[in-house]
Amino acid sequence: MTNTQTKTAKTATGKARSPEFRAVAGLIGSLRQDLFHDAFAYRPLPRMATDGVITRRLPERLREYAGWFPHSVIVGCSLFALLVGTANGSGLDLITVVPLLLVLIRPVAAWWLALAVTAITGMSTSYYADWPWTPSAFASYLAVMTIVAIRTNPRTAGWMWLLTLGYSIVVETLFGGGYMYSSTTAPMLFVSALTLLAVSALHIRRDAKKEVAVQLSVNAVERSRRTLLEERTTIARELHDVVAHHMSVVAIQAEAAPYRVENPPPELEKAFATIRENAVAALTELRRVLGVVRAEDYDAPDAPQPTLADLEGLLSNVREAGLTVEKAVTGAVRELPQGVELSAYRIIQEALSNALRHAPGATAKVEVSYVLGGLGLRIVNTPPQGLVKPSPGAGHGITGMRERVTMLNGEMTARLLPDGGYEVAAYIPVAVQDEDEPADAGAGPATKADGERS
Repeated sequence: MTNTQTKTAKTATGKARSPEFRAVAGLIGSLRQDLFHDAFAYRPLPRMATDGVITRRLPERLREYAGWFPHSVIVGCSLFALLVGTANGSGLDLITVVPLLLVLIRPVAAWWLALAVTAITGMSTSYYADWPWTPSAFASYLAVMTIVAIRTNPRTAGWMWLLTLGYSIVVETLFGGGYMYSSTTAPMLFVSALTLLAVSALHIRRDAKKEVAVQLSVNAVERSRRTLLEERTTIARELHDVVAHHMSVVAIQAEAAPYRVENPPPELEKAFATIRENAVAALTELRRVLGVVRAEDYDAPDAPQPTLADLEGLLSNVREAGLTVEKAVTGAVRELPQGVELSAYRIIQEALSNALRHAPGATAKVEVSYVLGGLGLRIVNTPPQGLVKPSPGAGHGITGMRERVTMLNGEMTARLLPDGGYEVAAYIPVAVQDEDEPADAGAGPATKADGERS
């Protein structure tokens, strides 16, 4: 131990307190907390759970009454103490029933009352009777101590037994001389010790089972998280090996291509520059996504996510790639929740990418409608034109768009038009935060969505 640990603690007044003093103060504090603090608090005995091994096999009607089994046991103990008191022939012994009934609603107060009833019945007994616990007081006091120990904790049970021992020593010393009686002190201390030890063991076993259950649950969660991280790392590695490699090759080839042609036209140089910029942007986005996938505590970059305000840049990029696109915006343009803005941008981006891949030479139109209570999107492209063969697709893009819309509680349709074109239409509802706000003041938060397609 260090010197700081071996020094005695000091109180607020600066006086040193020894370890012995602190130990005694701690014991007194625990005694006050268990048997004096809120001793008369109202704590009704709850009904027993009916999902146990035995109770759940009972008929439904009997199972409803099975929850009152602990209350029935206490009432039965009260009747037993009443019968013992009646057989003892002393009307005063009938008051031993009161603590047993009180333990149903005020357990600690019932124990103090049982101790007081023990003193009253003990002092009123004859010279040749059982003392200091009469038969009815013996049964009642033991039952009350057991029930209170069950309803509290092992430390309270220990304090009750020690105070019972102290009471026995005091009454035996002060009032035991000259009486011809059969002492019930030793049987009470022995039987109560065994009973309280059994109850404390049950408490400890129950707490240990809860702790084991909690630990098993924590371990299961940790295993799931570890497995998830391993799978995410594997996916990130495969994505990096496959996608990043090819994208890097595309960027390098696009940058070097103009130098391999003598006097390339400006349009060709611009096209290769656009290809390289898109490849570099895709690599940057891929690295960000891989960082999220690799580490659970990954800090996302501070760069803002795209919104509908960036839509014109997307359309310009698509036009440079060879797709003729028109844009139409209707309604009062307003700022929407970030999740709605991002999802709408990604849906338009994916729909136009599909038009580039699957409908070469076609034209497209993007319609954005700011309506009351939501946002409408419609992206439609004409049939493919020319001799260029459409690129094959896996169909994940439509699924990703549909997942985004669904997670925002919206609706989406994607269908082939009669003339051979394709249409993607979506409606995303937006809840208004404040009814007093004007229609163009903004909307409340919506559920986040994240579903990419390829």
